[in-house]
Amino acid sequence: MAPGPDPNSIGDGAKRDEATTKVPSKDPKKKDDKKEEDLSEEDLQLKQNLELYVERAQDPNPELQKAALESMSFESLGYRLTGSEGDIGSWGHEYVRNLAGEIAEEYTVRQGEEASIEDLMDLVQQIVAFHMKHNAETEAVDLLMDVEDLDLLLEHVDRANFRRTCNYLTSAAKYLPGPDDMLVLDIAYMIYIKFEEYPNALQIALFLDNMQYVKQVFTSCTDLLRKKQFCYMISRHGITFELDPEMVENDVDREMLQDIVNNTKLSEGYLTLARDIEVMEAKTPEDIYKAHLLDGRASSGPSADSARQNLAATFVNAFVNAGFGQDKLMTVPSDSTSGSAGNWLFKNKEHGKTSAAASLGMILLWDVDAGLTHLDKYFHSNDNPIIAGALLGVGIVNCGIKNDCDPALALLGEYIDKEDSSVRIGAIMGLGIAYAGSQNDQIRSNLSPILNDAKAPLDVIAFAALSLGMIYVGSCNEEVAQSIIFALMDRSEAELGEALTRFLPLGLGLLYLGKQQESVEATAEVSKTFNEKIRKYCDMTLLSCAYAGTGNVLKVQDLLAQCGEHLEKGDIHQGPAVLGLAMVAMSEELGLDMAIRSLERVLQYGEQNVRRAVPLALGLLCISNPKVTVMDTLSRLSHDTDSEVAMSAIVSLGLIGAGTNNARIAGMLRNLSSYYYKDASLLFCVRIAQGLVHMGKGLLTLSPFHSERLLLSPTALAGIVTLLHSCLDMKSIILGKYHYVLYFLVLAMQPRMMLTVDENLKPISVPVRVGQAVDVVGQAGRPKTITGFQTHSTPVLLAAGERAELATDKYIPLSPILEGFIILKENPDYREE
Repeated sequence: MAPGPDPNSIGDGAKRDEATTKVPSKDPKKKDDKKEEDLSEEDLQLKQNLELYVERAQDPNPELQKAALESMSFESLGYRLTGSEGDIGSWGHEYVRNLAGEIAEEYTVRQGEEASIEDLMDLVQQIVAFHMKHNAETEAVDLLMDVEDLDLLLEHVDRANFRRTCNYLTSAAKYLPGPDDMLVLDIAYMIYIKFEEYPNALQIALFLDNMQYVKQVFTSCTDLLRKKQFCYMISRHGITFELDPEMVENDVDREMLQDIVNNTKLSEGYLTLARDIEVMEAKTPEDIYKAHLLDGRASSGPSADSARQNLAATFVNAFVNAGFGQDKLMTVPSDSTSGSAGNWLFKNKEHGKTSAAASLGMILLWDVDAGLTHLDKYFHSNDNPIIAGALLGVGIVNCGIKNDCDPALALLGEYIDKEDSSVRIGAIMGLGIAYAGSQNDQIRSNLSPILNDAKAPLDVIAFAALSLGMIYVGSCNEEVAQSIIFALMDRSEAELGEALTRFLPLGLGLLYLGKQQESVEATAEVSKTFNEKIRKYCDMTLLSCAYAGTGNVLKVQDLLAQCGEHLEKGDIHQGPAVLGLAMVAMSEELGLDMAIRSLERVLQYGEQNVRRAVPLALGLLCISNPKVTVMDTLSRLSHDTDSEVAMSAIVSLGLIGAGTNNARIAGMLRNLSSYYYKDASLLFCVRIAQGLVHMGKGLLTLSPFHSERLLLSPTALAGIVTLLHSCLDMKSIILGKYHYVLYFLVLAMQPRMMLTVDENLKPISVPVRVGQAVDVVGQAGRPKTITGFQTHSTPVLLAAGERAELATDKYIPLSPILEGFIILKENPDYREE
């Protein structure tokens, strides 16, 4: 192969002005002549041509420039294929890199011509082997993606480079179109299994929603302690999963592991965290409002609407004391003078009592036994709204906790067909929350008939559709889809105009959450036959649910186009399109930032019904993650002249600050409470937002993402999206008599903790470093994964974007991702200093 051009001889521009430079003792001119004598005729010709090209490349004529540059491109691939077969690395890294680029181009050309690619693939083998040995795993993966042969990786990964390779594969998957993204993750899964890196393999299995893979992780691993850790990971993801004898042979062990999967330890761990941080003391709504910090105007003014204010206090109390098992309104003993649960219940009007009774479920969240004991007395009430609230409370207390004897189904099942519609809704919604994601067929056979019952009122039908959507979230279940479609077709023109009708398309959309085009296609076709009033709403909802969390750029563009149209006032489908934008783009940071920027434009140019949805979309993009720019935008919108835009913005301020105790948002909301002290509806929204910001006294998060933002919990997203769809018509739903849809947020509530336990699952305290997570994909060497850290003892709280790592060698964590419950085993090689 001909060598490259000699750098000393390019062009005459190299000739110096000899008068001004000192001439070295040996004349360089002679040296050049000497070199030229050494070159063969062929090489000399090549050298002169190159010099000519370099000169031409500076020519003012663009045509000549282009021709020169094209001629100069060095065709290493052609030479390599015809020339020597020596070691590919001997020409250095840059050469191999250049070769890889040319192979990718040549491969595409040959695929078009259907020519043979055997010689190329031989080269690819050599290049991949070279890259994998020389810390260039990312380049090897890129080349194999270009030539569509990722399976080759499995031969070339070894103990030294498999982690970096898999890291790159999983992060690249976010930016690839389907089905390539799934293929890439498949390879990563196989590599992790090959090197027995089971926790990472399990994460990918959960991401792919592939239960066979999850089972394979359990059967491949023989260590019981590691299996316990897998169970904690599955329970955090919030899916229903049954262990069988193949996965865990011993019956006693299997029962213990199933308990972890069923989340029965969650309440205990959460209270351990609360005691450690010393926040067990119950808080009252007044502690949250901090009215004394405002000037006299708001606190001394007449209370706008005392029943509405009490209802707001009920929600604030429920959110703030969620999961602590005690508060100062509902769980106080009845003989105490300060007022008792009975008294507080009756400070709420008709449907307000439903939310008040249900708030007990929230206060005793995850503690099923205590919750059922407390709620039991309300079942004997002769006040229907109270019974409805108790039924909903049973659903809430069981949220995310599975139990072998199914107490929620046993209690709620018999109330589904009662006369009173509020009682029916309480039972139906309770089942939806308690069994979200469980795909329980018994509940399906109980709820499906309601959908097609001609006598059932619209609100009962709407909640039945929604609950079925929750229970079968992301399952693409045909029967459920059929029943909801028939229910939608049966609605009269008048009913389609009702606010609650939007829960029917939403229930349908939830069935396809995150499952992309193929699964939703048939249903989307059927939805084109619906009445025009609901047809587009259904289309947008199905599209946004199917692509939720996928980051699909084309779908984002489709939805943006919908938001940009200027339509009549009556059109309601742009709301779900705006929410859809956030749902699709929320999965990775780049898309998220771009979506926030796009929404700024939509705000400036969009119609009124689009503007009302924008704050809600921003709330979803930054949920429990108060970004300053978004906070400022929402603060500006919370004073908007259109009261519905202002209400959406206020609720969204609550959502982005949910569970963070963010002082700046708390200050904004206090000021808003004094600004809107005469407007009952807006003040109600401010109170709800204050309750959300201080949710769980700052120990909870609403973010549906976990495991370092890789995994998206489908039930959590379903709960948030349901609330946002309700907020699209705030006046009829949340400010009407269906305010209890706020409790759907419980599906997304999770402790934002890292709790370390020993081999017997008892909490132990170890030092950990907590700091901002750093993206180290593809970086050379062993870069630090966190920055700006502080050292604490566990249990610790993790804010959005934070990561923890152990600060001691005494223990080895059984999961590489330190979130939630982490089992530590003692390090056998550890020596005390």
